[in-house]
Amino acid sequence: MNAAEFRDSSRLGASAFDQDEALPYLQCVPYARSVSGIQIYGDALTWWEQAEGRYARGHQPKVGAVMSFAPYGRMELGHVAAVSRVVDSRTVLLRHANWSPIGGHRGQIENDVRGVDVSPANDWSQVRVWYAPIGDLGTTAWPVNGFIYPDKPGKQKGYMLLASSKPAPVAKAAEAPRQSIGADFLKGVRPEVDVKASPVRRQLAMSYGVPKSAGAKPVVSRPARLAPSLSDDPIGRIIAAKTR
Repeated sequence: MNAAEFRDSSRLGASAFDQDEALPYLQCVPYARSVSGIQIYGDALTWWEQAEGRYARGHQPKVGAVMSFAPYGRMELGHVAAVSRVVDSRTVLLRHANWSPIGGHRGQIENDVRGVDVSPANDWSQVRVWYAPIGDLGTTAWPVNGFIYPDKPGKQKGYMLLASSKPAPVAKAAEAPRQSIGADFLKGVRPEVDVKASPVRRQLAMSYGVPKSAGAKPVVSRPARLAPSLSDDPIGRIIAAKTR
């Protein structure tokens, strides 16, 4: 902290008494309330706790949010400043009052001045703020509680929840319905029987005879026995008479 910044830090912050009494200069609390719309009263150091349950809080800057500074060194009452722009992950522009003495006067309003996150974890727990007397960022790393958003708890606008890291379940292919085989499935099915080939009929006609080998005896074919005529059969005569 440079000498001027250290000397002026004792005059930073605002109390409830400052708001009620007529003061010769503007305090940070009423100005932050007017530009942010966050209706919290009292010392700047009490804003963070007062916001619990009433306003959303977090550790990422957002336009319209109020940066809540914790008491540090001679800045016993803390400080509040509204975020007017988010430049990048480490830089914002602030609107606040009673930070830098300008022209030798306290209680001055500063709009769109730089605030830079200098925390090791990039969590906005420590910031350096533009300090007009030196025309640059102050050298002090001021401790920050976090940001108070002008939204109800759990309803911050402009933010999206992260997608689940768990992969979506893969739909299983539909399985064909199983058909149980009953005990009577093979009922009525006859087992296959190995049927032996019938013996070869003797060839009666000479035209189908097998060529004779030398020395073999000739096979004498006998005429087939003829069926008796119906006229010689008494039963046949009866059948013949019925069919006439």
